[in-house]
Amino acid sequence: MQKLGDFKLPHFFNYPPYFTLQPVRDTREKQVQLWKELILDYCKTQKIFVIQLEDDFPLFTNPAIERSLSHEARAAFLSALVLDGRAEWMDKSRRKCLILWHRIQDWADLILHFVKENGLEDSVMTVEEIRTGIESRGTDLHGMDRTVLMRALKLLEQKGKLAVFKGTSADDEGVKFSV
Repeated sequence: MQKLGDFKLPHFFNYPPYFTLQPVRDTREKQVQLWKELILDYCKTQKIFVIQLEDDFPLFTNPAIERSLSHEARAAFLSALVLDGRAEWMDKSRRKCLILWHRIQDWADLILHFVKENGLEDSVMTVEEIRTGIESRGTDLHGMDRTVLMRALKLLEQKGKLAVFKGTSADDEGVKFSV
């Protein structure tokens, strides 16, 4: 099995037709599903939150079989993730895509679990501590995209689970948990 760094690639990655959008509907649906799963799995294991359509994203090329996804195929696979609620276009020109390997609600649930697991109920943390602090090491929260984190925190704030308060800069925004 081929690897990309420490990530094990699926068998279809070595099958040249999967790098070309398939014209038969049933085949294309299977192809799109496989690529969606691959993109989500890879982004999760590598902690990637943004894919730019124009960039050399490692999954979009397989040098071993001398194949690369066309721009159209890249856009089709990312658009399929957007339709599933697993990604969002970050710009109107659809060149930059935010990958949600956990949905926002799932991120919110992970934050609550993290708070309870670490005894942080009724405590205060900065947003940066949640993303990069010692407590979050070894969790999906560690190193997470700030935009995704803020959206999950806002969702929890709407549910009355915490309060986000502004500091003098983005680096010192705080969160008061009330779980």
